Amino acid sequence: MPDPLDGIAEIDFDRGARRGYPEAVLCASKTAEQVGLIAQRHKAWHAESGAQWPTLFTRCSPEHLRAIIEVLPDAAVDQTARLAAWPAQPPAPTGERVLVVCAGTSDLPVAREALLTSRYLGRETDLVVDVGVAGLHRILNRRDQLDSAGVVIVCAGMEGALASVVAGLVSCPVVAVPTSVGYGASFDGLAALLSMMNACAPGVGVVNIDNGYGAGHLAAQIAAPRRTAQ
Repeated sequence: MPDPLDGIAEIDFDRGARRGYPEAVLCASKTAEQVGLIAQRHKAWHAESGAQWPTLFTRCSPEHLRAIIEVLPDAAVDQTARLAAWPAQPPAPTGERVLVVCAGTSDLPVAREALLTSRYLGRETDLVVDVGVAGLHRILNRRDQLDSAGVVIVCAGMEGALASVVAGLVSCPVVAVPTSVGYGASFDGLAALLSMMNACAPGVGVVNIDNGYGAGHLAAQIAAPRRTAQ
């Protein structure tokens, strides 16, 4: 019998064992039918292998989410982040805490994608919303949360200045995510990207525009428990 995924996808089920983190399914540019077939394969693999890591489906359209829920009715869905996770329960958190900070409510889709990615990769992760530099007191009022984090993810559009401000306040690494939020000269996040890459404060790593998944993954790796030498 021909494999229904032949010519569509070759799922990397060994990635969790190889790298410590599983493959995610990027749903953008896939059809709902293709996403449904991939979800079926993940469901079968979990049943056969007893795998513990959840599968993340990112950048989901409403049609993608319907296809996922049809196969995995108990999946967790976040409409804002356009993300689905199955099984729905995140793993018990280990390692250091990750804090996601976003400049404005408009950055929330990217921030929530980062939040859920880090959480489903096994880190305790919290979210602080609407603390952009136009009202600097707002981020300064969060010093206790910032100081208790092992990694801070900063999501910001416009000129992306929040990443430099946060990096100047904390001793931990900062993962900066430029978002495609802003007016004309923001160039769909390019202005924030360049600003973050030229951050004056050291210790800032920058991911691509709107890449909440990449930021959450990187932060989860940084905050992971340290391996001891054998």
